[in-house]
This record gives sequence, C-alpha cells and structure tokens, in this order.
Amino acid sequence: MFVLPTIKEQKSMIAGRSVNNVGQALKTEHPSILDLAALLSPAAEEYLPAMAARSAEITAQRFGRTIQIYAPVYLSNLCSNNCIYCGFSSDNKIERHMLSLDEAEQEAMILHKRGFNHVLLVSGEASKALSVDYLVRLAKRLKDKFAALSIEVQPMSTEDYGTLFKAGITSVAVYQETYDRRAYKDVHLSGPKRDFDYRLETPARAAESGMREVGIGTLLGLADWRLEGLALGLHLKWLRKNFWRTGLTVSFPRIRPAAGDFQPIVGVSEKDLSQLMFALRIFDPDVGLVLSTREESRFRDGMIGLAPTRYSAGSCTVPGGYGNPSYSGEQFAIGDQRGIDEVCQAIREKGFDPVRKDWDAAFQQTGKKEQKAA
Repeated sequence: MFVLPTIKEQKSMIAGRSVNNVGQALKTEHPSILDLAALLSPAAEEYLPAMAARSAEITAQRFGRTIQIYAPVYLSNLCSNNCIYCGFSSDNKIERHMLSLDEAEQEAMILHKRGFNHVLLVSGEASKALSVDYLVRLAKRLKDKFAALSIEVQPMSTEDYGTLFKAGITSVAVYQETYDRRAYKDVHLSGPKRDFDYRLETPARAAESGMREVGIGTLLGLADWRLEGLALGLHLKWLRKNFWRTGLTVSFPRIRPAAGDFQPIVGVSEKDLSQLMFALRIFDPDVGLVLSTREESRFRDGMIGLAPTRYSAGSCTVPGGYGNPSYSGEQFAIGDQRGIDEVCQAIREKGFDPVRKDWDAAFQQTGKKEQKAA
C-alpha cells in the first residue's frame, strides 16, 4: 500500500533544498526523491532554462520526436459526488445527459473520421448509471476501430478493471485531485469520492488487473503545487517498483472555468506548471506526460519537445457534444479550441511528428495470450 509522508515532512524536504542541490540534481543519472524536491523548490527557479534543456534532452532520448494525439469522448455528466471545483458536481444546475451505446459509438466514430485512433472515455462518477457492463459493451463495439481505448471514470475494483481489460480497455486514468488530505476533505463535500484512501489505492488496483497503462495526476490549484509534484513523484516511484510492467503517465490539469464558478485556492502560473513538468521528466525519464486542451494553444505550442509526450486535440467536454454542438452541460471550458489538423500542424512546425495511434492494441493481444497461458 502506498503511504505518503506527512505534509510537514514534504515541506521539510523541499525547504531544505539549496541552489547547489539543484545543480547536482541536473547532473545525476538517477535522480532521487531529494533531487526531485530540489527541482521543485524555489531554489530551482533560476535554473528553469537549464531544466527545460535537460528535460528536452531526456524526452528526445526516450520518446524520439513523436507526440501522441488523443481526444476524450464524454459519455455522461451524471455524478453522485459534490466536488466544489467540478462542473459535473451533483449540486450544479446543469443539463444532465448520458449517452446510449449507439450515441457513444457515434461520438467515437466522429473522432475516428477526424483521424483519431486513441480515445479517452470519460464520465462523471455515477456507477449505477455508467456500469461495468455498459463499458464492456461499448468497448467491444470500439476496440477494433481504435488503436487504444482508455477510461477516466469512477474508481473500480481490481476484478472490474480485469473485466474491462479483457473487453478491450487498455488504460485507466484516475487523478487523486490533491494529495493533501485536508484540502481533499475541504473540496469533496459528499459522495463516494470523499474516501481519500480508496481513491489513492485505485492506480494500484488498475495496474494489478493487467492494464497496460495507468495515468495519475493532480488538479492544480487545490493545494501547494510543489508538494503535489513531490507526492506525484513518490507515487510514481512506488508504482514503478510494484508494477514495473505497467506503463505510467502523469497529467497536469489546471482548474478551468466551469459551472459553480469555483476559483483556484492556490495560484499556479504557466511558469510553475513548466517547472513541475520539467522536474518530473528529469526525475522519471520514462513517464508519459500529458498536456491537455485545458491549456491555451500558445502555452501548449511552446512546450512541444520540452517535456510532454501526449496532447489532446479538438476536445469537447459535453456528453454528445461532437455530434450535437448545441448540447450544454460541460465539465469545464476548453483552453485550446483548435482541431486535430491545426494541433498536428503546430507540432510538425516544431519538427516533431504527431502520432495518431500507439501500440496498445498489439500489447492487448499479447496480454490475452499471457492470461490464457496462465
């Protein structure tokens, strides 16, 4: 079981780092947690250009000049949680809608026709409505049409994740939102999501089930971003040690305008976000780093080649919104409004190759053979 140090201990780790520690962290081949703390510390701010250069070097070595492109398919905005930062929060008066299997397939195929081969199936957390059976049936409809199917839905048991893997789901994204227990309690007022520990243990359950990839992250703006970055690093290290066959990604969502008009509790600037991404790239050279359309196009274009390995494009956060743009009930407002072709062109102009598929489909077949042999 993953156990976090206390907030006091995390603060001490970061506060104790000096400029010399930052310089050493940039030179070491195998950065430690204390090296990560140095790269996240205020002492590292003057080293930001050097961190960017080191991050770009590592990214090129491990991922080449490719950036994977994906898009979300929102299945439902029904939710049983009252989370004060989320547009889907049960207390918000928005138009609620859940897609039928036919509607969900139609939404996914709209993206397929636009050139996407990797889709992320997203929903609010309402397990009675969005059941495992629903996801299994949808996955069976889509798995032969897409290179990879990922989900970002309510936390599930190891057994349920195993069922979804067998049906064609290859990846699970589940964000802790914040690793600060006090902040977590303050923003999750009611619903199953109030259980901090159950959510914290979810990435391990997903990895244990056989999923080829597990994504973690925090919602930046709820707590001290430096401590969130340190907690992400600790969580990554633990997952690597215990589930070394599982691919890992980290997302960096910042709070965006949404129903409820929640404002960030802690400010996180683009400079802060850049330092966080560079630090985690240097700390874990093999982790996939995701930069979504929450961010403005200017910032996303500027980060091409420096750290991120995965970009979303042409996103819509309203269930059914691709086929029916007049639908309301979005989770949050998009920052980068460009379609896939414009995003891909921006990536090419920087000398990189936008990849619209990955190899999870091949891995899935291998996984099935391994399970059968077992």
